[in-house]
Amino acid sequence: MQYFVLLALLAVRTVSATVYTDPSQLPAFKKYDYIVVGAGPGGSVVANRLSAKSSNKVLLIEAGSTTDIDPTIDVPFLCTGLAPNTIVDWNYTTVPLPGLNGRSIAYPRGKVMGGSSSINYMVWTRGPTSDFDRFAAVTGDRGWSWEAVSQIGKNIENLVPPADGHNTAGQIIPSIHGTNGPVQISVQGYPTDLDSRVFATTRELPEFPFNEDTSSGNPLGISWSQFSVGGGIRYSSYVAYIQPILSRPNLDILVNTQVTKVIKTGTVRGVPIFTGVQFATSAAGPFHTLTATTEVILSAGAINTPQILMLSGIGPSAQLSKFGIKTLVNLPDVGQHLQDHVVLPNVFTVNATFTQDDIARNATLIAEDYEQWALYKTGQFATAPTAEIGWGRIPANSAIYRTVDDPSSGPHAPHFELQWAEAFASFVQPTPATGHYLMFSSNLVSPTSRGSVTLTSSNPFAFPSIDTGFLTSAFDIFAITEAVKAAKRFMAAPAWKGYVTGRYEGTGFADANTDAEIAEYARNNAATVFHPTGTAMMSPYGANHGVTNPDLTVKNTLGLRVVDASVFPYVPAAHPQFHVYVIAERAAQLILENL
Repeated sequence: MQYFVLLALLAVRTVSATVYTDPSQLPAFKKYDYIVVGAGPGGSVVANRLSAKSSNKVLLIEAGSTTDIDPTIDVPFLCTGLAPNTIVDWNYTTVPLPGLNGRSIAYPRGKVMGGSSSINYMVWTRGPTSDFDRFAAVTGDRGWSWEAVSQIGKNIENLVPPADGHNTAGQIIPSIHGTNGPVQISVQGYPTDLDSRVFATTRELPEFPFNEDTSSGNPLGISWSQFSVGGGIRYSSYVAYIQPILSRPNLDILVNTQVTKVIKTGTVRGVPIFTGVQFATSAAGPFHTLTATTEVILSAGAINTPQILMLSGIGPSAQLSKFGIKTLVNLPDVGQHLQDHVVLPNVFTVNATFTQDDIARNATLIAEDYEQWALYKTGQFATAPTAEIGWGRIPANSAIYRTVDDPSSGPHAPHFELQWAEAFASFVQPTPATGHYLMFSSNLVSPTSRGSVTLTSSNPFAFPSIDTGFLTSAFDIFAITEAVKAAKRFMAAPAWKGYVTGRYEGTGFADANTDAEIAEYARNNAATVFHPTGTAMMSPYGANHGVTNPDLTVKNTLGLRVVDASVFPYVPAAHPQFHVYVIAERAAQLILENL
């Protein structure tokens, strides 16, 4: 079967009649108890759990389309082509970033059913248990501790065999994971030439110990990566939580429609109620409004949620006044405290006759791999491009701690992440037409730098200003430098002799030797791991800082709640999709308990 025929077949899907593509199609005079804004891991979970009670009428509004707009979303290996500058990406760009030598970078966010879980690299990590314990400590709510949410986390998962069906003994600890949850997870399902060398290095260098399963709560060390992949396909929040319930008569879904603001619908004892939403398909309108009888849940993500709040008159009054927006609730922290992970791809040249670079250069090979995936959900395309993952800490006796406190959540929490792929990767250089490469990224995961999301206009269809604040603190520069040095030490192990032939010169990596040179190399080549958080952060009840209460309701309002990564008071030292699912599952419990 030819590649273009496969693509056409994959694009032909059916969806339930409850999915509407234009606001004009919504049933006239229908009332909704809950309106959920955004169909990512936050909104999909909440819409599923609330609509499980048949008396609840739920409307889920998504700015993007259904996933059939790009059938490659389902194909794990093709994840790197889903952003930036695609129809399933918001296609944001940051402001010029001082910490990156004035570079602006692409800032992908999923604009499709499933949100960013439909375009991410599917890495599934729980991170350290101390991350949740810190959430509990800073919010004053023990309900966010790992002890309290651990069963929620396990109930999300459904551990399944990898695509190639290989024996996973020693690669993952099944007892740690759930087996009946909606999100299927697995380890890598296709071997690479790097696998044996990575784990040989853990035996050769005690600095990099083997860790059988980083989901144990202590992620430090090197292990097989886990992915939200099952049966050879991506398990996004759409696949896991929405597709199975499309027949529910009390759930409606509206796609291709952007919520432009939430609307004040009343006041109780001086506290404003926000149970109305305004939405449109374009800046030209028409603009529609609906009012939920119970609650509006914002799950639009760490960029769009603060933008919607500010456009609604909820946010820093000084900023809102610049754009003629009346302040209804003055919350100075809306859009502030943006935290994200910095990725730095370090590229090595290798002595190999085949790497994943060859796939991208060979249309025939692409077609063959795609056909195998389409027919059998096996082969190279049935797994993500990476296979192993590592987490490390800066030593406790490092000089940086003379002036800076440890920003991590605890002694088992990593400061940096290491990942491997047998291919070239760079955010500043195009892929060379020839040669074979190994990408070994060093990522900063416990940053102290902070950024912001601010308005540029009162026009809801104008993109906000995104400043990640990357590499603007002494600790972050120190940590990313130490992460690169760790990567270089790892690749100098005997296991790589004869395979690694050098450091790639085109990005400046080959000449980055001193700390100052490594820091400059990082500033010129780093980008985002796509993990923005913190722009509607939780804080204790009654606190004069933060945006959301521990139950995720927006401070000084009624009828309005935020359920997405923006509520994290600290970015998890992990790929955060698991954490968002946990947040959303608990949020749904809190909502249902109050009925």
